[in-house]
Amino acid sequence: MASQTTKDILMKVRKMVPPMLEKFHKGQMGRVAVIGGSQDYTGAPYFSAMASARLGADMSHVICEPEAAQVIKTYSPNLMVHPYMRQAHHLHEKESLESISKNVVDMLSRLHVIVIGPGLGRDQCMQDTCATVIREARKVNMPFVLDADGLYLAQTRPELVQGYKECILTPNVVEFGRLARSKGIDMNGDETQLCSNLAKAFGGVTIVQKGSKDYISNGEFTLVSDLEGGLKRSGGQGDTLTGSLATLLGWRRAYLDRIWDHENDLSASELLTLAAFGGSSITRECSRLAFAERGRSLQAGDLTDKVEIAFNNLLDPAKSRL
Repeated sequence: MASQTTKDILMKVRKMVPPMLEKFHKGQMGRVAVIGGSQDYTGAPYFSAMASARLGADMSHVICEPEAAQVIKTYSPNLMVHPYMRQAHHLHEKESLESISKNVVDMLSRLHVIVIGPGLGRDQCMQDTCATVIREARKVNMPFVLDADGLYLAQTRPELVQGYKECILTPNVVEFGRLARSKGIDMNGDETQLCSNLAKAFGGVTIVQKGSKDYISNGEFTLVSDLEGGLKRSGGQGDTLTGSLATLLGWRRAYLDRIWDHENDLSASELLTLAAFGGSSITRECSRLAFAERGRSLQAGDLTDKVEIAFNNLLDPAKSRL
């Protein structure tokens, strides 16, 4: 059962969910891109982009390596897959880091939100391209989510995210420890304050510290996402989180643009925190549902199949189980 505090927060998250209206046109409910996908990793960007699509984003893109693009396109025709990224050993003679980065940066004007990291790897060219994309995204105040090897950028080049309030980091326990050490934070302190301390150290970015409970903090306010989840810790479940976050951030943009009539009583800062809480809650509910059905055999794709039900259970006023 959800605590009363969780129920109250989810009621606020509902306010940012756009109604389904005839006047809306394609793209207004969220245009999301997942930047990642390399020669060795094709599942993560797919799971992230599909979670975004299943939650309700109008347009879900994957920007990846050509070899990954060929594979991801076979997973689903619902995603738009762009083979613009390059690992260093795949650079053609006439290509450069600048030309590759330009192809990705040129897409930003078509997007509301980007997710950086799923399946990215640590290839220098891939990392450098994403660093350029982050700098350009900041210039236009675009929200972005960093996960997996996207977090390596925050760890090794903290200036890319330092003080940027439109950024969400989603570390697991190992990644959180690396980020904390990079900022000189004592991991032996009060565990309920660690997320807040790290968010402050990064200048007010929002952090979703994944664990048995998810701590969500921007350094000023901390929420605890404590819905029951599943007990299987298979790889790839965090990709459902990043995709869900991206869609909710897209809806946040729609709310702030007031494309439907609403009370307009939520600020941009509060909406970002609510998006983080909503993404965490949906992912935990997906995990609970999938584990109840699959048990030990649960895999990342089982969460993808539960996104719609999780949304209905938590955020659809007509179907919610809360």
